[in-house]
Amino acid sequence: MLTGKKRWLYIAVPIFFFWFFGQIDKLGISIIQTDADFLSDLGIAGENAKIGFITFIFTIAYAVSNLFWGVIIDKLGARKTAMLGLVVWTITMITAGLSTTYEMFILSRIVLGFGEGMMIPVCGKFIANWFHYKELGKAQASWLSGNYLGPAVGALMLTAIIASLHWQAAFFLLAAFNLLLVLPLFYFLTRDIPEEHKGITHEELAYIREKNPIDKKDGSKNFAQDYRYWIVWFGMLMSSFLFFGISIWLPTYLIEAKSFSREAMSSITSLSWLFALGFVLICGYLSDKTNRPSLMATILFALTTIFLCGGIMSPNAIVAGICMGLAMGTQGGVFHLSNLFIVKFSTPETAGRAAGMMGFTNIMGGFASYIMGYLRDLSYGDFGTSIIVLIFASTLGFVAYLFTLKRESTELRVVHNNQSIVG
Repeated sequence: MLTGKKRWLYIAVPIFFFWFFGQIDKLGISIIQTDADFLSDLGIAGENAKIGFITFIFTIAYAVSNLFWGVIIDKLGARKTAMLGLVVWTITMITAGLSTTYEMFILSRIVLGFGEGMMIPVCGKFIANWFHYKELGKAQASWLSGNYLGPAVGALMLTAIIASLHWQAAFFLLAAFNLLLVLPLFYFLTRDIPEEHKGITHEELAYIREKNPIDKKDGSKNFAQDYRYWIVWFGMLMSSFLFFGISIWLPTYLIEAKSFSREAMSSITSLSWLFALGFVLICGYLSDKTNRPSLMATILFALTTIFLCGGIMSPNAIVAGICMGLAMGTQGGVFHLSNLFIVKFSTPETAGRAAGMMGFTNIMGGFASYIMGYLRDLSYGDFGTSIIVLIFASTLGFVAYLFTLKRESTELRVVHNNQSIVG
């Protein structure tokens, strides 16, 4: 079954679990911060700004580290970098579980942020080196599926662990998964390039290395010279603000603003991550099918605005919760398309740096988490003002992508004309 397709086993499987557990490490805090014992043990019960600061400081470290991880990956290789990061994650998960003060826990999140900062560059490098130009969308979707399926499962898993054990047990379990499952997958299955892997046949290698006949990208051209890269970069700034703002505060929103039980909260939160997974899979298929990723991103930002308006205006708690989940889900699609653009606008030699610059946009996610917490304190716990800020961000993302549509349409028309001539 895998004849000529071993790359999907050797690369897609490890990076799927890389993100599956990495995202639980990163975003499981949204569930954990709803636990009264956690808030009490760290002395932050009722202090929304301090709660938001947990994600703020993580994403600052995560975003800044992307700038140097991209350079390191281009020199050290994606495989060694991934394994180094996994060791760091394991240590920080154990440290978080042992934390007895807010300051100690914050330090563990800072180190985790630096360790996880290489995730996007690592995957961008693997995808650029290992997959055929016609399957980039599906290849990106393979690991982005883990990006959203992980938190979907994690929301239910962490809720059950906290209810039956204690919040510390959640961190110890995640450390075990990283050390005993994900790290061995990278060690035994992956290599930096297919030429180094004994399991890749000459036929599969030739397919991977087939050049795109319509790709006129100059290998010496810097991705930073393409204005569309910077539009995508700005779009990712807005997407990060939206994604973290919604995902980190959604469980709290459901419990405190809409009076959901913890069990119902975990179900809606899990469903929201499945929405994101659905948008990733749809975008993975349509981006390869239509060659209109910019148009798709424009539509997704418009849908985000509509869903956020539904979340703030609907009098029905379930409808409002689902609207917020769908808004988060659309940003899963934007994230997928942004990573596709990284490969499109860079070369295999510069993919790590291009992804590192793109990963820096996660800094806005930290600001979103903190700003929403701060605005809640000012509004005596109300979410209305925070959601209005999110609506403004989604509108900016929509407007930015409008400037990419004309050139994308022109390029697609040229491709169709060339194919007609060849035919």
